[in-house]
Amino acid sequence: MQALIAINIPIGDRTYRIKVAPADEEQVRKTIKIINDKIIEFKTEFAGKDMQDYISMVLLWYATQMQSGKATVMEKEVTDALQKMEGQLNKILGL
Repeated sequence: MQALIAINIPIGDRTYRIKVAPADEEQVRKTIKIINDKIIEFKTEFAGKDMQDYISMVLLWYATQMQSGKATVMEKEVTDALQKMEGQLNKILGL
């Protein structure tokens, strides 16, 4: 089994420490960049909301893209990385 490495990932205005396989680190960081870029886009478009609103908008946008079949190869990679991150967070939280 491959050892996991701890990395800090910023999402919105918070930083989370997660453990990932070294081979997955680059993909996780690409995913975080997409998420944060989309947050910035929504902040520009919908001024006056709080960060939780923006994160919720990004999640809704992404889920809609996936369900409508508009997912690109990059978005499928993002899905895989998000699922891996969710698994790691569940392990950390004991879920």
